[in-house]
Amino acid sequence: MSRALNVLRRLGEVKLPQRFTLLWSATTLRPLRTPGSQGARAPRPLLLHTLQTILLVGPVLLFSVIAHEIAHGYVALLQGDRTALEAGRLSWNPVRHIDPFMTILLPLIMILGSMAVGGPPVVLGGAKPVPVDPRNYRHLRRGDILVSLAGVATNLLVALVCVGLIAAAGGLAHAAPSLETTLGILQAMFVYGILLNAVLVAFNLLPIPPLDGSHVLKYLLPRPLAVRYVRFGRYGIVVLFLLLSFGQRALDFWLSPAFNGAEHALGFVGASILPTASQWLN
Repeated sequence: MSRALNVLRRLGEVKLPQRFTLLWSATTLRPLRTPGSQGARAPRPLLLHTLQTILLVGPVLLFSVIAHEIAHGYVALLQGDRTALEAGRLSWNPVRHIDPFMTILLPLIMILGSMAVGGPPVVLGGAKPVPVDPRNYRHLRRGDILVSLAGVATNLLVALVCVGLIAAAGGLAHAAPSLETTLGILQAMFVYGILLNAVLVAFNLLPIPPLDGSHVLKYLLPRPLAVRYVRFGRYGIVVLFLLLSFGQRALDFWLSPAFNGAEHALGFVGASILPTASQWLN
């Protein structure tokens, strides 16, 4: 995260939450003071800053997670499985993707539990898994791998689209200065879109069940080891919780390529970032 923040600092002394740790989302929601920020707008109260972060990140994260799930179901349909389609999961209606435990209860338990022990808020959760039946795939191995990678490929595409939208918004603001304030807010959301989707790609590729990376790794293992690996999947959520709570160094190492990519992407469109966008990222 620090390398991505370095780019944002050069774009106008931008301040972001100190930490992203997410499958669904997690931030400490505290403004990061950066050198040379004197003279910038005064830091907002914590409650206001938290509300602002939710308003900026929430819609982007919701769109990204839903796109991830729809991609799984759509590629499964292309592989011959109609389960997701018949279950009504190829829909942009957020209600269809909410799971009472994974989307609501588990994140609340984790954030309250991590704060109760004096640590930073840690949140793990996700949308309701899209139902698929690999037995319907025309080619089981290829179909399972393609369906598993469809979600992260979609998140990568969303991140790239956000890069283009930042540049387009910057160009539009120069052509129509009266829109600069509105376009700055949108640019701030697109910046979060790049960072969030980069993390979603890397995090979901972790080879820990039930994440997407585990569905690819099992086909790369010798059969006896693959069977044990699949059985291990029942403990995957516990392993993820331990990783998020105590394995920050390992997680940072795994996520570093994602932040490197986000850094380069933001650097590519840095000249298009509007001052009003930097204000909303403070």
